[in-house]
Amino acid sequence: MGRFLREWVRGRVLVVVVALLGIQLGSLVAPAYACGCGAMIPGAHESVGVGREESVVRWDGRQEQIVMSLTVDGDADRAAWIMPVPHRATVKLGDPELFTQLRTATAPVHRDRYHFWPDDGDWPLGDGDSAAAPAPGAAAPQGVGVVGRQKLGPFDVARLTATDPAALDHWLDANGFVMPPRLQDALQPYVNRHWEYVAVRLAPDTAGAPLSGTLDPLHLTFASTRPVYPMRLSRLARTPQSLGLYVLAAHRMQTRSAIGGDRPRVTYAGRVDTTWGPLAELAKGAPYLTAIGQEFPHPSSISGDHELRRASSDAPYQQVVHEDHLRTVAGIPAWLLTVVGTLAVLVAAAVAFAVRRSRSPQPAHTGVR
Repeated sequence: MGRFLREWVRGRVLVVVVALLGIQLGSLVAPAYACGCGAMIPGAHESVGVGREESVVRWDGRQEQIVMSLTVDGDADRAAWIMPVPHRATVKLGDPELFTQLRTATAPVHRDRYHFWPDDGDWPLGDGDSAAAPAPGAAAPQGVGVVGRQKLGPFDVARLTATDPAALDHWLDANGFVMPPRLQDALQPYVNRHWEYVAVRLAPDTAGAPLSGTLDPLHLTFASTRPVYPMRLSRLARTPQSLGLYVLAAHRMQTRSAIGGDRPRVTYAGRVDTTWGPLAELAKGAPYLTAIGQEFPHPSSISGDHELRRASSDAPYQQVVHEDHLRTVAGIPAWLLTVVGTLAVLVAAAVAFAVRRSRSPQPAHTGVR
């Protein structure tokens, strides 16, 4: 029996080891492709993911501007990023201060809220200590047109046209990056609609260091009669995606649909009142700011791009975060004083009643023998 048990244990351990090796090898041959607005393409046998994306869409009725800030992580030291655009785009570096101003402008309002009875974390239900939580690349293959090539900080930016997704694959391959076959299929709808593409090759400042952290923002500008935020390619992501989208327009804006993600939620709506910095400059002619948040638990369900439209009203909105506090008097919980005081009154009344009863004259008892 003991020998059988030892052999069974060794067999189970071997199965677990083989499974872990399989997972590790799978991570080497299946890099992660993730980007809420395009497709992040790492080098061979490497992975890179976009955990958070913040983007600004500014639309004045004729022209659209998109400023993107991506937070990435992975083991890739180089990666390519592809974004479709409906018309020819110009590209420049964005100002990181823009997102600092946006976060400040759209931050929730914190208000104190008091409760009488103890809640979770309050004594005696808890301990009362609750913490808040580039060198030019190879020549373009037939079917790809290179409209322009420029070096912007850590980015090597190419503006492309393509009549075949496979041609984009060849172009990326010639420049040192391999496009996954699934991306070719995802690009087909854009090819059918004659969109163009912004291809970005990026690398960290330190040679050999993995891409990690928040990248410098990129600022795209192109003609557009209808505001759109490209999202279709993000269906290739292998992990849940989070999108933070700021929209600057003449009025409050909303998305037409959820495009396969959780319901988009408005976290802020109101007119821009700042008069300085990159936010004030970008908001000229489009002074109404709408902040939209959305989660994509299953990116493969993403069905298209985010089309934006005017909301039914320009009603302002700002999130309110309540800070709950137990009501106290001189540092003592009010409920405790109330309970103790009530008990004291009841005890005093009982004592008074007993004393009064003991002092009452007792009636005389007579009897006949």
